[in-house]
Amino acid sequence: MKAVGWGVSLTVLVTVVLVLYWGRAALLPGLAFGALSTAIEGVALTRLRRTWHEPGTGPLKGFAEGMGLRLAGVAVLAAAIVMNRSVFPPLPSALGFLGVLVPLLFLEVRWVR
Repeated sequence: MKAVGWGVSLTVLVTVVLVLYWGRAALLPGLAFGALSTAIEGVALTRLRRTWHEPGTGPLKGFAEGMGLRLAGVAVLAAAIVMNRSVFPPLPSALGFLGVLVPLLFLEVRWVR
């Protein structure tokens, strides 16, 4: 699946950039939230493909499910930051999450066809 390959590549890239800027403290947030973003996008893409050819509101249902998953990812991000701010600093954690999720989101339309 292309989304997983791109997600892993983006996770490594974003984590390296985060570690170069923030040091070793950004390693775990970059890897954890990059992996979470990759998993969310993989599931969202699978759901969108299943609903893409349904008549009526099928594609809209798929997009809505994907957005719900992404919102749940934001909730997990916020919970991790609140529960242990020293392990998950806010900015590296958010950049690890969004740095992988946003590019995959833009590529999603290409992969659904």
